[in-house]
Amino acid sequence: MGEVCEEKNTKTWLTLLWQVCNLFMSLFFALATYVQINDPDAGLWMVGYGVPAVLCSLLGFKPHVTETLPWRRVADLHVMISTAVIGMLGWRINKGQITDIFHQEEGREFSGLMLTLVWLLLCRHSGRAPVGMLRVSTAVAITVFPFVAWLYYYINKELRANWPSHCKTAI
Repeated sequence: MGEVCEEKNTKTWLTLLWQVCNLFMSLFFALATYVQINDPDAGLWMVGYGVPAVLCSLLGFKPHVTETLPWRRVADLHVMISTAVIGMLGWRINKGQITDIFHQEEGREFSGLMLTLVWLLLCRHSGRAPVGMLRVSTAVAITVFPFVAWLYYYINKELRANWPSHCKTAI
């Protein structure tokens, strides 16, 4: 009897942590949407980050939303379009032999879109069954990374020195 209760508490704890990760990623994607306001192609990238922000927010409040048709269709469409754009950006980065990807517009776009893609794939079908330790551990690692990276870049002015002006004035 105690074993069943302990297993239920672990699953409840993992589910809560999963929801918190999704709320933090929703916050991150919303912030990423906001900073696109100065970008020359702002509308495109605001949608690119805004859609995952909404999807993660929904998932943060209702974990089983991933099994609804509208959530799945929107997420799948975003994953499909993101995959195509990531392929094109990756080709440009490779062809241009870009090494400092965060100092180039294509590199930042590639990285941000890759983050949305990986996160949405991690979220797929997470509402079917209780989330496991592997998914939650991966989610925690991915959730921490963009916040730490963003903070690191904003603390170190030298890293931002070569960025275009629209990247320096958003926040």
